[in-house]
Amino acid sequence: MAGFVYIVTNHKYGTLYIGVTSDLERRIYEHREELVKGFTSTYGLKRLVWYEEHQSIGTAIQREKSLKRWYRRWKIELIESLNPDWRDLYLELW
Repeated sequence: MAGFVYIVTNHKYGTLYIGVTSDLERRIYEHREELVKGFTSTYGLKRLVWYEEHQSIGTAIQREKSLKRWYRRWKIELIESLNPDWRDLYLELW
């Protein structure tokens, strides 16, 4: 089963949340609609600004754990390397 690691935020240089899922479209929809109460709904983190696909959910989980240990600056550089304008990539998943 494939896995995805993703970063959502509320605005450019805003609060960042790193997550992992096997169904990216469903999970980002849940964040956008605040269907699951928690950190992302509290801070309004609805904008998908970065994601990467992995061949297995296990590999995706390992990558998520690694990214969570990164400095904030490194995370911002990762986002901007692929999405310099911080576009909402959820709108491009279709």
